[in-house]
Amino acid sequence: MSNLFTSSIGKKLVMSLSGLFLILFLLVHLGANLTVFGGESAYNAMCEFMDTNIFIRIMVPVLALGFIIHILYAFIVTLNNRKARGNMRYAVQDLSKSSTWESRNMLVLGIIVLGIIIIHLFDFWSQMQLQHFIGGTPTENPYELVIDKFSNPLMALIYIVWVWALWFHLRHGFWSAFHTVGLDNQIWISRWKCIAKIYALVVAVGFTIIPLYVLAQRFVCGSL
Repeated sequence: MSNLFTSSIGKKLVMSLSGLFLILFLLVHLGANLTVFGGESAYNAMCEFMDTNIFIRIMVPVLALGFIIHILYAFIVTLNNRKARGNMRYAVQDLSKSSTWESRNMLVLGIIVLGIIIIHLFDFWSQMQLQHFIGGTPTENPYELVIDKFSNPLMALIYIVWVWALWFHLRHGFWSAFHTVGLDNQIWISRWKCIAKIYALVVAVGFTIIPLYVLAQRFVCGSL
């Protein structure tokens, strides 16, 4: 067990497994968020279900732990990799031929994603689901909260930047996780990379159209 958390391979395995867990969560979260297109009653009903369902309430701390583990081990693995390279990192190399841009900047992309996740938690989760956990008073109308936040062009832009930083992060992280856990070979590695691109694009487009939809309704159609 100690090797799982201390060895180089073990650390990468923990990071990959926690990453796959978060990849699954993103699809669930996206599906829930897309109910905003069903209107106020549909979105508020979804939020009520998410806030009161016992399984989801149990999964919230598990999800939080998954985030913490993934972030912690991402930093550890990155620092260990840089330490292992030592002075080689100062050598002149054309890394673009041997690796993708996102693979060389996963830590930077991760920091961007983390920063906006913190904003997201403050803007939405702290006013909705968190209040159910601490016995507070959640916002009466989650739909109006979403509309109000994304009606601000700056806030909408911040979330769109987050989504496309996440897109880069997922394009590499998805297939890399399967590679680390050993579920690949010469045939499947190309398939995982293809699936990763499709998955990352679906997630990015899905999350992007929500703030764009709100902005369009507010400033073009004058509704909502």
